[in-house]
Amino acid sequence: MFLPTTWEEVKRLGWDALDIILVTGDSYIDSPFIGTAVIGKVLLNAGYRVGVIAQPDPKTDADIGRLGEPRLFWGVSAGSVDSMVANYTALKKPRRSDDYTPGGENTRRPDRATIVYANIIRRFTKRAHTLTTENTESTEKHLENSVNSVRLSSPKGTVVKTPPIVLGGIEASLRRVAHYDFWDNAIRRSVLFDAKADYILYGMAENPVLELAAALRDGADPRAVRGLCYIAKEPREGYLELPPYETVAADKLAFIGMFHTFYRNNDPVSARGLTQKHADRYLVQNPPASHQTQAELDAVYALGFERAQHPYYEAQGKVRALETIGFSVSTHRGCYGECSFCAIAVHEGTTVRWRSPESILAEAEGLTQHPAFKGYISDLGGPTANMYGFECRKKLAKGICTDKRCVYPEVCPAMKVNHQPQIDLLRKVRSLPGVKKVFVASGLRYDMILSDQACGDAYLREIVEHHVSGQLKIAPEHTEAHVLDAMGKPGPQALLQFKQKFDALSRQAGKPQFLTYYMIAAHPGCSTGDMMKLKKFTSEKLHINPEQVQIFTPTPSTYDSLMYHTEPDPFTLHPIFVEKDPKRKEHQKDIVTRKPSTEFS
Repeated sequence: MFLPTTWEEVKRLGWDALDIILVTGDSYIDSPFIGTAVIGKVLLNAGYRVGVIAQPDPKTDADIGRLGEPRLFWGVSAGSVDSMVANYTALKKPRRSDDYTPGGENTRRPDRATIVYANIIRRFTKRAHTLTTENTESTEKHLENSVNSVRLSSPKGTVVKTPPIVLGGIEASLRRVAHYDFWDNAIRRSVLFDAKADYILYGMAENPVLELAAALRDGADPRAVRGLCYIAKEPREGYLELPPYETVAADKLAFIGMFHTFYRNNDPVSARGLTQKHADRYLVQNPPASHQTQAELDAVYALGFERAQHPYYEAQGKVRALETIGFSVSTHRGCYGECSFCAIAVHEGTTVRWRSPESILAEAEGLTQHPAFKGYISDLGGPTANMYGFECRKKLAKGICTDKRCVYPEVCPAMKVNHQPQIDLLRKVRSLPGVKKVFVASGLRYDMILSDQACGDAYLREIVEHHVSGQLKIAPEHTEAHVLDAMGKPGPQALLQFKQKFDALSRQAGKPQFLTYYMIAAHPGCSTGDMMKLKKFTSEKLHINPEQVQIFTPTPSTYDSLMYHTEPDPFTLHPIFVEKDPKRKEHQKDIVTRKPSTEFS
């Protein structure tokens, strides 16, 4: 079932009020790939009455107030993408389209949506309760006639406590402490202060949101919930104290030290709680929530998603996101790649958790019963497809290593890479009745394939013969060693070795298949000369003219955004070149994608 989005739907369910209202910057797409849908279904399954308001109009109470007030809390998310990333290109130009908005036009998600939505909720509840305390009869008339909402009632003159606002999703998660903001070119406060909200649930929050809801339902203090941030008058005893916001906003070296401490405390096995002073108050970040067990993860994906946009919003136009996620299957969460430009380590974590084969097969079999399914599973994978079914035992027992990464500069010997579980899974899924083709469209770590002496070649053969749609996407990102070092990516020799294997297997299979390469321009450490070398490498070694080249965008809570803002290498403190001129950034991209002008050469 869809979660209700209008009061008429609430009444049809036999509910007289809602416990929780989720507000999102995306259209309401009921899919296991959409965080608001997942959190809503988890809460519904636990017995809570949950509604959704998608992309509310900030200029009026009509949208935000149409379901009334929740009994327990408001849940606010900017959506599947940070709203500033969704709304602006790497050159800070407005984006014209939004794959998560009906009709695709980028007109519905406000800048800094988390803050905007929290503010309009405050405005609505303040107005409603002001009217309530003045005159109950006029309040009911206002809410019924003006916002078509469930009625509020309380004795005249009483002070009514409004339900708390809980922030979640990628935007709030990555902006939970003081962070560099590319669009302001400044260090911003924790979004909890700017949004004037009550709590943040960071990371993958299915279990924490249930704990929070239970605490609020039972009148208990929720501030002990793991994965929760809140504001306090004093620092919490026993927690690590980060340098104050005012200090890191003024001192880049202090910001580097702060970020190291923040980043190293993201693993639930080993992390400590953190506090950070903002003026005369403190942000308190509890340790991360424990990772879900396989049974818990399986249960989430068994909740029965419609894999469609809610009809209320479908009437406003289709969303392009469903073309990608509509018939895809997620096999695991987390990524131990820790690429410097990627926020997965801070949001999902660097410990990979995978679903059972039985759970995945049940979901795939369910797709075959969907009326719109044509036999093609668009993707079977995760943040990186070939990380399914194995993990480092040391990491599982003691937490992540803080002095090295799992697969950089080379695959750690303790990480026993084993592609056999995914080989078995792929074979089982593609053999299901009604499944014509299973594609692996998620990224692949080719260095991991090469490091798996037992099963790597067999896995690549499996991919080449059965799971490529004509082009296999990989992301070397660059070819120059010092730029790759800054990115935390493997060197070009692994890329050439992988290409040789892929081409040979494609020839043996009699399939005209190709590799598509994602590259990044204007990354910290990358100069115009480096892009010219990349162009030469791709032309002479890969025999292509890359089209998939993006200009680097510094996003919150990544090491690359730290480098971009401060300009030394954060690990050695040696200065690095950072291109900040928009025209020169574009020129770096043009060097690779087309014949550049000579203006900056």
